[in-house]
Amino acid sequence: METRMTNLLGIKYPIMLAGMGFIADDPKLVAAVSNAGGLGLLATSVLTPEQTRAAVRQVRALTDKPFAANVTLQFAYAREDAEVLLEEKVPVINWSLGNADWIIRAAHEYGGKVLGTVVRARHALRAEQDGADALIVTGHEAAGHGGDVTSLVLIPAIASRVKIPVIAAGGFCDGKGLVAALALGAEGISMGTAFMLTKESRLPEHIRELCLKATEEDTLYLEMPDGLGGRLLKTRAAEIMASERLSLMKSLRSAMEIKRMLDIPMWRLLLDGLKARSIQGLAHQAIRATSLRSAILDGDERVGTMTVGQVIGRINDVPTCKELIDRIVAEAEEIIEATREKVFAQG
Repeated sequence: METRMTNLLGIKYPIMLAGMGFIADDPKLVAAVSNAGGLGLLATSVLTPEQTRAAVRQVRALTDKPFAANVTLQFAYAREDAEVLLEEKVPVINWSLGNADWIIRAAHEYGGKVLGTVVRARHALRAEQDGADALIVTGHEAAGHGGDVTSLVLIPAIASRVKIPVIAAGGFCDGKGLVAALALGAEGISMGTAFMLTKESRLPEHIRELCLKATEEDTLYLEMPDGLGGRLLKTRAAEIMASERLSLMKSLRSAMEIKRMLDIPMWRLLLDGLKARSIQGLAHQAIRATSLRSAILDGDERVGTMTVGQVIGRINDVPTCKELIDRIVAEAEEIIEATREKVFAQG
């Protein structure tokens, strides 16, 4: 299946892995997606620069196919992580939440491609102006930092205003979704929740079963004080997080947890607090990171939370990455052919 996305990135199928902390930071999952014909993406937001470099090199040892890595520019060590990706000449770099013109220039010098993640048309236009090669457009249904507009409206709104390829994110898990994305003007799809529930994912078995039982109504969308949003699996821990007001003392304790987890110097912690607009904003980042780690790495859903998209209600099995991608492509091609036949029959 050939689109502008596959031609631009040198991949077989227009499907990519979304950046998910504690899930897509696993080189084995990243390589599995690339080896299956999609674009694996390494999430660096929960990695130190040294860990990022090691992970990039491990991905390269596991696949000779194109792969990507992302940086969330408001997060700790983002600039250092981006510099590592540039030094390692990662084929595709994805950024979000910040000005990445310097990343674009440096990546283009060695022939790399750069994808910007956006949730608003004005950000899409700015990314295109800065030289981005393509955009990942994230709708409200997504697990990550989706905006207020749903994929059905946001994707064609942005695709009609930019000349570079658009990759749709938020609500995609099968061939129907891929065909819908193409019809809306996108050139492919990015999936997080669907790849999280593959055999190569490190998700603990009982957390996986909890996700498989969920419906499309079993998520919570949380607005954070720093202006970012996120969607969580509806659990008791997530409901507490949604209703809890942070005291200054709890904010400081939570921010210190980020310092411990990523070994951040105190001056960097305070600087990141300013970037996040407040210590409370940084604390929410810390709480989300530590709660994700509790669920994914420790397998404790009582205190941990899971970032999932509304599409969780449409997933009911655990395939390999190759089985998932092959199934999506086969279903999409079947739908396209059936639609073509229907149109010709009516004509």
